[in-house]
Amino acid sequence: MGIDLNGRTALVTGATGELGRVMARTLAAAGADVAVHYNTNGAKAQELVAEIEGMGRRAVAVQADITKLDSILAMRDAVTAELGHVHIVVANAVIQYQWTSVLEQSEDDYRSQFESCVLQSVHLAKAFVPAMIEQGGGRMIGINTECAMQNFETQSAYVAGKRGMDGVYRILAKEVGPHQITVNQIAPGWTISERDRTNGTERSEGYDSRVPLKRRGTDQDIANAVAFIASDLAGFITGTYIPVCGGNVMPAI
Repeated sequence: MGIDLNGRTALVTGATGELGRVMARTLAAAGADVAVHYNTNGAKAQELVAEIEGMGRRAVAVQADITKLDSILAMRDAVTAELGHVHIVVANAVIQYQWTSVLEQSEDDYRSQFESCVLQSVHLAKAFVPAMIEQGGGRMIGINTECAMQNFETQSAYVAGKRGMDGVYRILAKEVGPHQITVNQIAPGWTISERDRTNGTERSEGYDSRVPLKRRGTDQDIANAVAFIASDLAGFITGTYIPVCGGNVMPAI
């Protein structure tokens, strides 16, 4: 038994990022054609497209502002024209900003997190779910965070955006479930990426000591969870928030 995404097309937003690029490669390795979304890093997107095509899959780079519905609709049309119907949507993109206290965090930072977490999720649903309904199924996958359960100091804007995203995804799961569309969230912990490997920063004794598995997860761990949720093996899983963080947070019943 294995993950087989042959005949599926996946869209990964923020695919040029540290985690997104591994998700795109992993979905392609499982057999999916991949739409590589980027905002400004077009060169990295084209590099990733060439890599995926070298794996024998189709791929296309698509630019969009994920906070704007018109831009996402244009992206949908471009992807559909090149790769056909999108079966799997992975909402991975998020706006980066400097974390600080509630009293010092700017209003613009809260707005950026609302737009890139909540509104991106809404826009992607409006753009891609109707065709999934027509096709009789699909996968909506949001990338959340362990921070949404931790609520540590300086995380307020990020946590507010991700907890808002959580609400959208749980309700969407109920609304589109009758059409055999699953809606789930993957919540990474503090993850080792290519940047860490380059900089030699894979270990963090303070963080690692708190994790039951006593280590940080990797970008591949996150991508593996995404591929599983995208596959037929997860066809009866929906409405979930799945931490991929070595047990650092544990949702309770």
